[in-house]
Amino acid sequence: MNDDNRHIEGYRRMLERAAAALKGAVDRPIPTIRHLIESARQTAVELKELTHDEAERIADYLRRDLHDAGEHLRAEEHELADWLRFDAALVEERVLEFLAPLADHTRLELERLALEAERRGWHTGDVTGPGTLACDACGETLHFRKPGHIPPCPKCRASVFHRPRD
Repeated sequence: MNDDNRHIEGYRRMLERAAAALKGAVDRPIPTIRHLIESARQTAVELKELTHDEAERIADYLRRDLHDAGEHLRAEEHELADWLRFDAALVEERVLEFLAPLADHTRLELERLALEAERRGWHTGDVTGPGTLACDACGETLHFRKPGHIPPCPKCRASVFHRPRD
């Protein structure tokens, strides 16, 4: 498996593990998103699915995406489909199954989750989860229905993106 596919699969697996850990915390104190992602990161390294550096980068991508989804849900009282900016039915079902409860949990802990998702932005080469990204330079939108690498803007070739809020 090439590195691109391994990183995308790593994102998916880490998301699934974080969601499974959240679901399993029914009779215990609910862990923070940071803790859930850290645990998923460690597992990916222990199982040799990703190197330490790759797993850290993928964990950053997950924190960024979940923070942004949770912020959208909290600030605007919208549904997850609004954040994705297209019909949630079009998203890979398994990914949405794990993303939804984590995004909702993130909404509840945002004040404790001091991530820098908005300042960091989304960049060409990063892995991102489902949703829409807009080019910072020209506004062109990219739609992700499942985790994938962010390509350069197809319109202007720029490499920095954001989640549109309209």
